[in-house]
Formats: sequence, structure tokens, C-alpha cells
Amino acid sequence: MAKAAGALAQGRERRPGHQRSGPSLWARYARHRGAVLALGVVTIVVAIALLTPVLVPQAAAIQPHPQNMLHTPDAAHPLGTDEVGRDILARLMYASRISLTVGVLAMLVSIGLGVSVGALAGYFVGWVDTVLMRFTDALLSIPVLFLLIALAVVLGPSVRTLIVAIGALSWMELARIIRANILSLREREFVEAARAIGAVDLLIIARHILPNTFGPIVVAGTLNVGNAMLTEAAVSYLGLGVQPPTPSWGNMLFNAQSYLWNAPWVALYPGLMIVVTVLAINFVGDGLRDALDPRRVEG
Repeated sequence: MAKAAGALAQGRERRPGHQRSGPSLWARYARHRGAVLALGVVTIVVAIALLTPVLVPQAAAIQPHPQNMLHTPDAAHPLGTDEVGRDILARLMYASRISLTVGVLAMLVSIGLGVSVGALAGYFVGWVDTVLMRFTDALLSIPVLFLLIALAVVLGPSVRTLIVAIGALSWMELARIIRANILSLREREFVEAARAIGAVDLLIIARHILPNTFGPIVVAGTLNVGNAMLTEAAVSYLGLGVQPPTPSWGNMLFNAQSYLWNAPWVALYPGLMIVVTVLAINFVGDGLRDALDPRRVEG
């Protein structure tokens, strides 16, 4: 019993909440200068999304003003106006709320599914592993965008449909990562000790194994936010995502495609927001991956 308790303590020491020797997490993250800059960009975008209702009235982003159609940038409209006279800056700010909401909530759905499937497959192995992994492989073989378009047609385009559909179709790679980690953890001494003292399987998975996969989950979750935002923009650009007059970066691009030559700013700014935000989130994910890599802790 004493040996089992010691093994359990050893397993708990590996959890993310405990301090490791070597540089701190922030010190390791800060080595990646691009990731630090990207974190600043993401922080600014999140702050804008949170403060938008306080800074800008929603009517400026939704209500048409035909007399101001396709005005060039000026003091009244710093980024110009769109094809029906709406302020582009206001629409970009409100669209950031939609994009971040879809990205974060879809990420939570994908993490819930990916961690659940990966944990069950990696811990129980046998036929459970075979069935779950073959199902995962089958979904991986189907183009996600095709399925999203089909679901949008069947369920109707809406933010809720996007969140559920993107989250439900983006968990497969995470499930494979979690499965691989759990396969290596399930035979460790602290897991055997938990079994020896009578802990049930689901408690062992939740309390002793999953905390040791915290790093891969955080990295995958961060990258999934960017992927979900990019997918939302693509589906909205096709007219099957967020519907007007609600602004999203994707449907702003869709509405601007007829004015690329005579009013290029209408498409330029939403395109830049998509590129900059998604790249920044991916750089943050890269920085977290390096910082949480145990091989770099002593570096």
C-alpha cells in the first residue's frame, strides 16, 4: 500500500499544476519572439471584441446608409464604408466577436469530443480502440468543408450550426494525439497503483491520466481556435455561414467581391483581419508547443 501511495504521488508530481525544475513556462514561451508578438496581437483582438458594444453602437455595423455607399476612408469612416454605406471599422469590430465566439466554442466542442474518444480508445484498447479509431479514420477521410456545407444546407446557416458542425468535425486529430499519450501512460506505476487501491477506470482516466496530457490539449485547443475561425470565414464567404446583416469577416469578403477594383478597401480589411488573427493564434500555439515540450524544460 505504501508503494502504491508513493507511485500515485509520483504521478501527481508530473501534473501541470506542480512546478518543474528549469525555466518557468513564461520564460520558455518568451524564447519564441514571434509567439510573444502574436500573443500581443491576439490580446488586442480579444480586447476589441469584448469592448466593441461599449465603443461602437451596433447600428453603425448593421444599418444601411445608401447615401454613404463605398466612401473612401476619411475622418468620419477611418476604413471607409461598404456597398450599402455601413462603416467598415464598426463591422470589423462586431465581426471579431462572431469569429472569436465561433472559434472558442467550436474548440471547446472539439476538445470535449477529442479527449473523450482518445482517452477511451487509449485506455481500454482492444475492440473499443479498434471501433473508435476506425470511426475517427473514416471521418478524417471526408473533406470537412464538404460536410460543413452539407450540414449548413440541411440545418440552415446560423452561428449555432457553425459552432456545432465545426466542433463536431475537428476533433479527430486531437483524439489520435490523446490516444497516443494515454497508451504510454496507462502502464505507468502511478496508474497501476491507482488500480491496486481499487480506483474505477473512469476515475483513473480523469484524475491520474488526463492531467498528464495537459500540454497536448492546450496546444491542440489553441490551434483549433484558429482553424475554426478560418473555416467559419470560408463557409460564410460561400454564403452558408453567418447571415447578413450580422457581420463576419467571411461574409464581408463575400459581399466585397464585386467591388475589388473600384473599392478595394471593402475586401482588404476583412481579409487582413482573417490572415493576421489566424496567423497570430497559430504562432501562439507554436509557442505553447515549444514551452510545454518536456525536452525543452532544461534548455
